[in-house]
Formats: sequence, structure tokens, C-alpha cells
Amino acid sequence: MSIRIILADDHTIVRHGLSKLLQQEKDIEVIAQAKDGHTTVELVKEMSPDIVVMDIGMPDLNGIDATRQIVRDHPKVKIIGLSMHSGRKFVEEMLKAGASGYLLKDCAVEELTVAINTVMSGKTYLSPAIANVVVENYVRHPSEKGGSAFSVLSGREREVLQLMAEGKTTKQVAKRLHISPKTVEGHRIRIMDKLEIDSIARLTKYAIQEGLTSSEL
Repeated sequence: MSIRIILADDHTIVRHGLSKLLQQEKDIEVIAQAKDGHTTVELVKEMSPDIVVMDIGMPDLNGIDATRQIVRDHPKVKIIGLSMHSGRKFVEEMLKAGASGYLLKDCAVEELTVAINTVMSGKTYLSPAIANVVVENYVRHPSEKGGSAFSVLSGREREVLQLMAEGKTTKQVAKRLHISPKTVEGHRIRIMDKLEIDSIARLTKYAIQEGLTSSEL
């Protein structure tokens, strides 16, 4: 039986290139592609893949929060993070969210294939560069307390912050999340209060630093 995979990345050329390469591997089938976190979550619900290869910096809902939702609602689905971010914070939050693997986008397709098979066997796969980051973290920064957005803000607050950082108006955020503009404003006030940030520009910078959104979007 083939390993059924969904590819999630906001760059069409990356998704199509990966799909073409993976389809050449025996026992691997790419069943769907997604360009943002919300679409990925919906596709997982509809198609029950074995693995999602997940980018981090995606619009509307980032890969870390999408991973969190998928692992919570579909615990049998494995997530492999595939990102250009090698920073400790990104790796740590992706693993905390429940990812079973993490690779960098400059890896060879052979390494991704190894990661897919490793994760399918119930193990965790980290590319060597990432493994060093994780070890460094636990050796040099044991039990470091986070000012991370993923520990300070609620899931809904992170969604609101990401959409605001991507330039959505209060009304657009409300429509996207199916809540009232007044509720969005309440979230915005709480976010600014929690983070002690008093401008949208600084909130946007914070959201990019924390991996909630990408500076490319």
C-alpha cells in the first residue's frame, strides 16, 4: 500500500516540484496539495492522509498552528515540517505542536523520502542540522521559559494576530474567523496588552519573528 501524502506550501512551484519528485518514488502517493493552513486542515479531514509535509510560513493559518489542530483532531496523521527556518524557536514550536519530523528546504529529495519512511515506522526524523539545534537547546537552554507567541497567546489570539499582520482589516478578520468585529477588537486589545506592544507595525514584526507569518506574504 502506498504512503498517502498531502503537501502544504504557499509556493506553487515548490508544491508541484516536490509532488513530481515524490511521485517517482515507489510506495508514495501525493493525494492533495494545499497553499495555506486552513486548506490543509480541511483536506486532512476529508482525505485522511498518512503524512502531511508542512511548510511553516503559510497565509491565513501558519504551519505550526495547522499542525497543532491536525495532531489534536487526527492523531494518526503524521506531520513533517519542511521549512527554510532552522532557528531554534521554529524547530521547537513545530515539535511541541506534534510534528514527527523536521527538515530544511535545501535537503535532497532522498532525505525527505528517508524522513517519510522513518516517520511512518513510528520514529521521529530530524535532519542533522536541525538535530544539532535541538541538542544545543536542551544542553544550553534547559527549561527556558518562553515569551513565545505559542505560550503567551491563545490559539484564537494567534489566528487574529497572523491575519492582522498579513494586512487584513478588522472586518476581514471577523469574516475569515466567523466572529464579530467587536470580538476581533477585543482580541486585538488583549494581544497588545499581553505582548506589551502598542502598534500594528510592531505586532507585524513580532508575528514574523515568531513564525506566525512570513515577511514574503
